[in-house]
Amino acid sequence: MIMITVAMLLGLILCLLFGVPYVDIVKKKMFNQHVKDVIAEQHKEKDGTPTTGGVFIFLAIVIASITTLMLAQKLTTTALLILITLFFYALVGFQDDYIKIKNKENDGISARGKFLRQVLIALLPAIFVMYTKGDMATYLSVGYWHFNIGWLYPIFVVFILTGASNAYNLTDGLDGLAASCGVFSFLACTIIGFLLGEPEVAIISATVVGALIGFLKYNKPKAQIFMGDTGSLALGGLLGALAVIGKFELWLIPIGIIYIMETLSVMLQVASYKTTGKRIFKMSPIHHHFEKCGWSEKRIVVTFASISAIFSIIAIIFSYLFFRGLI
Repeated sequence: MIMITVAMLLGLILCLLFGVPYVDIVKKKMFNQHVKDVIAEQHKEKDGTPTTGGVFIFLAIVIASITTLMLAQKLTTTALLILITLFFYALVGFQDDYIKIKNKENDGISARGKFLRQVLIALLPAIFVMYTKGDMATYLSVGYWHFNIGWLYPIFVVFILTGASNAYNLTDGLDGLAASCGVFSFLACTIIGFLLGEPEVAIISATVVGALIGFLKYNKPKAQIFMGDTGSLALGGLLGALAVIGKFELWLIPIGIIYIMETLSVMLQVASYKTTGKRIFKMSPIHHHFEKCGWSEKRIVVTFASISAIFSIIAIIFSYLFFRGLI
């Protein structure tokens, strides 16, 4: 538990330290976000806000993780695989951000190109688990209940990682929203990883909690910088990777309830419009719907973060009860 606290503090301190010079650099280099014309009117003032804040989040996580893992003598193949997965997702996100910045528009890598990259990266933890977890590799577990999905497991892992990466990306639409929800999601991963005896998962998750708290200093309304796809695609992919390698895949449902809700709102909106010509929501993802309903940005962020906190606590409590054999 001491190492988890150290990891969290290191993530926080490094993110705060890296943020100041990085924000200054991207402002001078004009690494600015282009805002779509269809976005809510109140977002017009965000046009020109620096992006790619995910770069210094990534650096804080990696440096804090490696340092703490070395101190704890847990810099294992498992830990390195998690960090490598994070790196590749961050690389895809940065490439996407760079194209948007260079072309001064909101379209980066093509949807097909991005999806292909995400799938290939997701295969890393899928193959790793298949080779390291033995007979339990293809099982999904909730306490003492185990479900063997056999050869479908690698497909399931790809679905989890690509889904989590894109879902977290959809959530990153308001100042502080993705970071606030992420604090609670990764805190749940920290505690569940600790309970399940997965120190690498717990320590890396803890550094993310600290880094996101530090990032909120720069991303709270009115944001000085956005995390961009560099941050959101990477953090979503990391969330999925931690759950897969820690073997608590199904706990992502309550832990990631906000990201699931955001994704479903987009899917339902598209399906409804294509089949009936009518929209279910005033705008999707759903956080924009509430903006259109007159909710303030702060109210939406606080509400969504509170929901994330409640469901993350539920996941932690039930994980503990299962771990202790109480249910």
